[in-house]
Amino acid sequence: MPSSHRPTISDVASLAGVSIATVSRVINGSSQVAGQTIQRVQAAITDLKYTPHAAARVLASRKTNTIGLLLPEISGAFFQPLLRGIEAGAQEAGFDLLIHTTDDTQSNAGIRRPLGEHNTDGLLVFTDSLDHKELRRLHSIGFPVVLLHQAPPKSLMIPVVTIENQSGAQKIVEHLIVVHGCRRIVFLQGPEDHEDSVWREKGYRQALKDHGITFNPSLVLRGGFNPDESRQALTRLLSNGKGFDSIFSGDDDSAIGVIQALRQAGWRVPEDVAVVGFDDSSFARTLDPPLTTVSAPTERVGREAVRQLVRIIRAEKVEPRLILPTELVIRQSCGCQA
Repeated sequence: MPSSHRPTISDVASLAGVSIATVSRVINGSSQVAGQTIQRVQAAITDLKYTPHAAARVLASRKTNTIGLLLPEISGAFFQPLLRGIEAGAQEAGFDLLIHTTDDTQSNAGIRRPLGEHNTDGLLVFTDSLDHKELRRLHSIGFPVVLLHQAPPKSLMIPVVTIENQSGAQKIVEHLIVVHGCRRIVFLQGPEDHEDSVWREKGYRQALKDHGITFNPSLVLRGGFNPDESRQALTRLLSNGKGFDSIFSGDDDSAIGVIQALRQAGWRVPEDVAVVGFDDSSFARTLDPPLTTVSAPTERVGREAVRQLVRIIRAEKVEPRLILPTELVIRQSCGCQA
């Protein structure tokens, strides 16, 4: 019985051993592809009996010299260095930059497409900015996409640029345990299903396990990477009388709300409770006390994501998953004097 699976441009790319962007360029007769590569792609097209999608046929001929960036929002200190890196990378590569912010309603509706193949040569997609259905559609037509801080849907080979969330979180929690003797450590999660938060929680749990500390779910709060939400979450914990000796805020924005809640309750940092964060945002060193945190190369993430996207646009080889290192930054909020 014949298969009902219609071959896709991804199937052609896999059989030919090239990128989807390269297949698209062969389909459109681009001169940027080597002769031997063209032969492999054409042989794969013949073997699979692949019929190019209309959008794929025009993909390489519509050059805008523009890349797009999709974000859920532009708020908090985190996005400033990310945008700096993306803007600098785009300028260096000779591309203009279009930015669109979206919320869950817009991204999941699948109706409005403010950025895409009609007005850009490729997209950078931050976590929770585009639903899986649209990612699959873009992938099926061979449109260049690079993901920021999120893994692609299963079976889709879309490049990702992210950071060492788990190891960074594990190191900072271990610092609280080993150096300061902390045993009851609160963790402030980010938004629900946010991949950075998921990996940071894995690092938190691993540090507890490695040092024989039983995981206590009552010490895990939803902070949403947001000062107000974190302040409210910690205020509720304080009112419930839960004992703790330290707080891993999940990110630096959350640490602001945590410190506010503690001060309102009459707690001193770090004398009564140690507080640490993640990201090393621009304000971290100016907090009172200065914040012990994990330095994340956020600006570099933006630059590297642009480099990867430009390579796809130019039919060059890219890294399928680029994970940039993080570094522990010791200041006074944990109780250290450094």
